[in-house]
Amino acid sequence: MDYKACWDYQELLFNETIQQKILNRNLPISENVVTKNYLLFVEHPNVFTLGKSGNEKNLLLTSAQLSEKKTDYYKINRGGDITYHGPGQIVAYPILDLDHFFTDIHKYLRLLEETIILTLKEYGLESGRIKGETGVWIDADNNLKARKICAMGVRCSRWVTMHGWGFNVNSDLNYFNNIIPCGIKDKEVTSLNKELGRQIDMIEIKEKLKYNFLKLFEADFV
Repeated sequence: MDYKACWDYQELLFNETIQQKILNRNLPISENVVTKNYLLFVEHPNVFTLGKSGNEKNLLLTSAQLSEKKTDYYKINRGGDITYHGPGQIVAYPILDLDHFFTDIHKYLRLLEETIILTLKEYGLESGRIKGETGVWIDADNNLKARKICAMGVRCSRWVTMHGWGFNVNSDLNYFNNIIPCGIKDKEVTSLNKELGRQIDMIEIKEKLKYNFLKLFEADFV
């Protein structure tokens, strides 16, 4: 799905949830409407996105070069710096009302990371976190070998979330050469198919991600 079209759809769901929460505050508790929670999985055409705290110098292409590569570029309203999305990467957008779960954005990010960590373990890969960095890394405890497999950036307002993760599954990693991923100059980027040396079934891994996400958030689909 086109990035901008999906961003607009996220904004629609995000704003509907916030507006319902505002309405609920002016209603008796017995008349409150329960807000909905969503988990969107999507693949985008090639696109670079820059978070609100990012540095535009981390995009290494000119407008003409972006056009030549038929690659979009957006400055967006999530946290974090620059990243790439494209075919073979599973992007997840949880649009959650954290009042249903817990009101702790740091715990929220850690559970998103844990979703990826548990899923990678099912493929025989150990992964983890690097102190001071958001996301999931292979060889996280080895500064010289650490490589990022999943980037994360979120937005949260009135405890409603949007944006999420970009998990490199069968991604073309060459696109990351056109940016300084997440503004980090001394670390490599990797993908699951590169680590395992084979293509990954996208339907299968989405089911694993969904299962682990639901388990960690103690939730279920309705």
